[in-house]
Amino acid sequence: MSLSSNLTSPRSSSQQWYRPTFSPEHGVYVVLFVSFLTGAAAAQAWTNETTLALVCAFCGFQAEHPWAMQIKQRKSLKLRFCLWGSIYTIAAMTIAVLLLLNYSMLLWIYLGAIAAFFIDAISVWQREQKSIFNEVITFAAVCLSAPFALIATTGTLSMTGIGLWLLNTLFFAGTIFTVKFRKSKTPTIVPSSLYYAIATGIVLGLWGLGWLAPLTAAAFVIALCKFAILLAQQDWYRTARIQSIATLETITSLLFLLMTSLSLLPAHLG
Repeated sequence: MSLSSNLTSPRSSSQQWYRPTFSPEHGVYVVLFVSFLTGAAAAQAWTNETTLALVCAFCGFQAEHPWAMQIKQRKSLKLRFCLWGSIYTIAAMTIAVLLLLNYSMLLWIYLGAIAAFFIDAISVWQREQKSIFNEVITFAAVCLSAPFALIATTGTLSMTGIGLWLLNTLFFAGTIFTVKFRKSKTPTIVPSSLYYAIATGIVLGLWGLGWLAPLTAAAFVIALCKFAILLAQQDWYRTARIQSIATLETITSLLFLLMTSLSLLPAHLG
C-alpha cells in the first residue's frame, strides 16, 4: 500500500486527518448501551470497573469503523482511518488489559470480540459486510457488553449472564431481518417469521434451563410486539421515513431495557 495523495493535497483536505471518526451505525449505539446496562443491572452495582468497562466497550466499537473504512480502500492508506483506528484500539486494549489483571474470566469475552472483529474484517474485504451472517455475528459481539459489564463489576459470570447475552442478541438481531424486509425489492415476511419463531423457542429454552428468570425472558415479548406491528402494517413499514422506523426501534429497545432491568433488581427494589 502507498500513502494516498490526499495526505498531501490542499489545505482543506489535509486538515481533515485529525478529526475523530465515529461510527455512523447509530442503531448499534443503542444495542451497545442497552446490552451493557442490562449487564450492569444483573450485577446490581456500578463500580469504577464498570465505568472502565463501558469506556472500553465504546472504544472497541468505535475502532471497527475506521479499520473497516481502511480495508475498503484496499490500495491506499488513509491517515485519518489509521490514526483513529489505532487510538480507539489502543485505548480499548489498555483498559481491557487493566481489567483482565483483576478478572481473568474476561479473556473469554475478549476472544469472542476479537474473533468477531476478524470475521467482520474478512466480510468487509469480500464486500459481504451486510450479509446476514456477518450482521448476526456483529450484533452478538456488541451484546457481549452485557456479560462484560457483569464480570467487570462482580468478577463472576453466572448462567444468567450468558442467558442475558443470548437474550440481548436475539432481541436485537431480529432487526436485521425486518430491515432487509424493508429494503428488499421482492419483500417476503417468511425469513422474519422463521427467525422470530426460532428465537422465541430459544428464549423459552433459556427460561426452562433456568438461565433466565420468567420476567427477564418475558422481555422478549416486546420484540414480538414490534414484529406484530410489522405484520399488521407491512406497507407502512416499507414506505415510512427512516426516522419513524428509528423511533420505533428506539422505543422498543428502551422498553426492553426497562423490563429486563426491573426483572433483575433485588426483590426489595423491584
